[in-house]
Amino acid sequence: MATTRENKTISQFKSALTGGGARPNLFEVEMANFPGGISWDANNFRFMCKAAALPAQNIASIDVPFRGRIFKVAGDRTIDTWTVTVINDEGFILRNAFEEWSDLIARLDNNLGATDPSAYMVNATVYQLGRGSSPNSQTSTGSANAVLKQYDFIDIFPTNVSQIDLSYDSGDTIEEFTVEFQVQSFSAAGTGGPNG
Repeated sequence: MATTRENKTISQFKSALTGGGARPNLFEVEMANFPGGISWDANNFRFMCKAAALPAQNIASIDVPFRGRIFKVAGDRTIDTWTVTVINDEGFILRNAFEEWSDLIARLDNNLGATDPSAYMVNATVYQLGRGSSPNSQTSTGSANAVLKQYDFIDIFPTNVSQIDLSYDSGDTIEEFTVEFQVQSFSAAGTGGPNG
């Protein structure tokens, strides 16, 4: 038996696109402190963190053979590494802090480092911002952006501070580097999803 489905219109799509759609360039990353007394400029980092990501989550599939067929059940849930891209200034303030953090974990000359995980792990937060001063705002008035979604990354530590490429050919650019973090867990809150 043939079935039909209602044709959707652009007006219906417009009504469904809440707030005009979330924008990937409206975000802020907050890392309030660094471990081990490392000098850290949290306010500067809010400006210089050029790119980040909302967390990727994976649930593994466990294959259970049964009479020539495979029955799939849910396995463990894992979180991918979390990467941020940082703009480098001439003071190397943020770059130095990340290098010191890596050195706190494992020194290059003798491989000694912090043994207590609480001595080298910190928390970070990513805020997905809206274009208005309140979620689903019809206007962009006000002096603050609404927080649509907030992800709190718990017990993170860097596993890669990337190289910075130097070249005579690189004119009219500013140096940047990436930092990859391992994440133990995260929590999500905000008006933008089911956790709101």
